[in-house]
Amino acid sequence: MQIKVLIVDDEVDFCHLIKTHLHRKGYSVFTAHTLADGFDCLRDVKPQILFLDNNLPDGSGWDAVWKIVENFPQIIIYLISAHRSHFYFKEKNRNIFILEKPLSLSTLDAIFDNLRPA
Repeated sequence: MQIKVLIVDDEVDFCHLIKTHLHRKGYSVFTAHTLADGFDCLRDVKPQILFLDNNLPDGSGWDAVWKIVENFPQIIIYLISAHRSHFYFKEKNRNIFILEKPLSLSTLDAIFDNLRPA
């Protein structure tokens, strides 16, 4: 089964770069540029991995995290932001990680290398 990845970020070039890189590695990658479109894609595609930007045109992606976890409990979420954040998740959830932009391709490779079975 091919792993599905959703990137929700309003930076079109950022989405294109990551989508192209992951697609070359065999992942099925989808993008959305607003929170509303991201929720639609989550329902339609049911990805295993979500890259979610904080500052989106229609709201804070990070504020939507618990709604996403409630509806998609198995999803692995990578919260991303260009601004250093003091946001802290008090509840422990081993499927939520925080990444700071700029995000390097080597960081992506490390993330996805850990997903492959040994």
